[in-house]
Amino acid sequence: MTRWPAEAIWEAVAPLLPGFTVEVLPEVDSTSSELMRRLRAGQPEPTLLVAERQTAGRGRMGRGWVSQVGDSLTFSLSLPLAPVDWSGLSLAVGVSVADSLHPDLRLKWPNDIWLGGRKLGGILIETAGSGAAQRQVVIGIGLNIVTPMADGLSTPPAGLREILPGVDAPQVLLRVVEPLVRAVQAFEAEGFARFQAGFARRDLLLGQPVALSNGMTGTGRGVDAVGALQVMTANGLERVTSAEVSVRPVAA
Repeated sequence: MTRWPAEAIWEAVAPLLPGFTVEVLPEVDSTSSELMRRLRAGQPEPTLLVAERQTAGRGRMGRGWVSQVGDSLTFSLSLPLAPVDWSGLSLAVGVSVADSLHPDLRLKWPNDIWLGGRKLGGILIETAGSGAAQRQVVIGIGLNIVTPMADGLSTPPAGLREILPGVDAPQVLLRVVEPLVRAVQAFEAEGFARFQAGFARRDLLLGQPVALSNGMTGTGRGVDAVGALQVMTANGLERVTSAEVSVRPVAA
């Protein structure tokens, strides 16, 4: 039976988020979907929801993420947030998670965590509410603990045990949650500019040939102060912000 550090996480985070709760479910379709359902039902309490197994996990642009017990860590965090500018939140989250885990991890704009040339995890940001006032944000994170089989995956996968031998999902959760809450609150106060240098240190695409799903090709030139991807193309420096555009490194 997996022993989750729910009490230790609650003790660390509750002073930062009044009303904070921690919940671990043996199985759910998606932790982010469940928290969004709760928000729509009028349950706005800040919540960390962990699933030992997800049956219909969701990634960016509708991609699936199915998790098995022990093989990965899947969790979502909901909390109220009112930043001046929401741009770059997924990048700030990535910086926090990578900094909490290992110096070898890299970040691929806008929401992936990589180890070398392989994907280790992903981030999904969703919000409930509208307008410029405070909204509820749901931050979903999935991290491979064990390296999955590559069958059917467009990107080769990686697992945390390759660089943190023996680590398990509860240990990873304990390492990342409190720093993540503090990072999100810092983002609310200061925006992405606070995290720009940290992202640059881990930027997988910096200086690399890239291809975008809209047909654009060029060389990665980092991200600007609001987290937009900069690509040097044949027509000059292009700034990419669309959430509907995906980008991938081009193999040499």
